[in-house]
Amino acid sequence: MYSTQETAQLLQVYRDGLLKDTLPFWIKHSIDREYGGFLFSLDRDGTVISPDKSVWIHGRFSWLLATLYAEVEPREEWLELAQHGIDFLCRHCFDTDGRMFFSVTREGRPLRKRRYIFSETFAVIALAACARASDDEAMAREALDLFKKTLHYLQTPGLLPPKVNPETRPAKGLGVPMILIATAQELRKAIDDPICTEWIDRCIEEIEQNFMKKEFECLLETVGPDGAFINTFEGRMICPGHSIEAAWFILQEAKDRGNDPKLRDLGLQILDWSWQWGWDKEYGGIIYYRDAKNLPPTEYWHDMKFWWPQNEAVIATLLAWQLSGDEKYARRHRHIHNWTYDLFPDTEYGEWFGYFHRDGRLSTSLKGNMWKGPFHLPRMQLTCWKILEEMREANAS
Repeated sequence: MYSTQETAQLLQVYRDGLLKDTLPFWIKHSIDREYGGFLFSLDRDGTVISPDKSVWIHGRFSWLLATLYAEVEPREEWLELAQHGIDFLCRHCFDTDGRMFFSVTREGRPLRKRRYIFSETFAVIALAACARASDDEAMAREALDLFKKTLHYLQTPGLLPPKVNPETRPAKGLGVPMILIATAQELRKAIDDPICTEWIDRCIEEIEQNFMKKEFECLLETVGPDGAFINTFEGRMICPGHSIEAAWFILQEAKDRGNDPKLRDLGLQILDWSWQWGWDKEYGGIIYYRDAKNLPPTEYWHDMKFWWPQNEAVIATLLAWQLSGDEKYARRHRHIHNWTYDLFPDTEYGEWFGYFHRDGRLSTSLKGNMWKGPFHLPRMQLTCWKILEEMREANAS
């Protein structure tokens, strides 16, 4: 699908976009040297527009910086900044019960604590990546301990507040098994503990058995405790970007196990279903929400184009092509890459816009908030750069 010259050009787009655009934007504008950590709520030009700090993005950015140090180049600045973020997390972002806050003030005073465990999982991967970069066994053990503590909260009834009354409508969400796969994959790079692969296997099985619905050919966001379909707005919800992200986590596990055919086929099936639900045949790009029965979704942003589902689709289609050799994934990768790169990059100030209406009109010009920061985009750029390097080397051999 891609010629040798096209592959080289595409590789350069991802590599240079990461190292010469995305990363410099965040390093220039987000570092808080006065109070520690990072400031992620930025206007288009990098101006700080809110001082409050997102805890989970601290973990994400620290993970990115330490991973770049370990896998790209040992630049001392990257490792120092990764530790800068981890120091802020450890000083200010843990509550007395061992759980983490979702947001804090610039100085580090607690603002909000959510019922989810995403602050914890991203702290795990930050600690794991920094441990790997600095060869710090104690930090790797700290990451493992936090992972185990997170599992304890997830497995112990009553420790996490429920979203709805579990006596009336017990349910569970796709986000937990999905994020645990990615967390365990990153933790496994830093410490050789069987709990990582054990939980990866467990979560993949849960996704396959409970969240995959052949009758709708989709991955649902919310199901009953044993996978039962819930015929409500929430129970019918499909988030194609989320499903595509889960697909490539499973494909990555297949790759890590020597292109395991069972895992590969499972990931490809989820990707195929999710692409059919998500790809906007009229305007292009991945739509945010769909309803499994094709009823009207309740969320007002259901047809918007956020940056991160596009990022996940770019990774998933390229990885699917690498593992399967099926040209349809190369075609899909070309479609999503070209559509996304025509719309999202800010050629004047750098980095990417995050939010567009369905027809491609810009919704807001901000570059960061409590959800958008240096993670989905740079992870996409790094992952695709490395995949293309592997594919180029394979073709040359």
